[in-house]
Amino acid sequence: MLEANSEIELPAIPGKRYFTIGEVSELCQVKPHVLRYWEQEFPQLKPVKRRGNRRYYQRQDVLMIRQIRSLLYDQGFTIGGARQRLSGDEAKDDLTQSTQIVRQLRGELEELLQILKR
Repeated sequence: MLEANSEIELPAIPGKRYFTIGEVSELCQVKPHVLRYWEQEFPQLKPVKRRGNRRYYQRQDVLMIRQIRSLLYDQGFTIGGARQRLSGDEAKDDLTQSTQIVRQLRGELEELLQILKR
């Protein structure tokens, strides 16, 4: 049985346009094979595929993965329940993503402030 890991603070998302599966794995603390599996289970998750079927995730993909991770690992949803929750609550999802973006920006601004104070 999985334990709730809500205390884990995920790293800040860098200001890049594309992320490799390895980078997303580290940012979301989910193994790459789990990310590939989630792509099959969640239609909202569609990374760009380029040369040699390499996956390149965008910022909204990383936020979606973090939301899926939260639903499955922290809130105890099943895959089917998480899929239904994501497809049925688009307005709430937008609010959750907005909250994550604001939290991310705040962290980045605090880091910038610390750099400027030096």
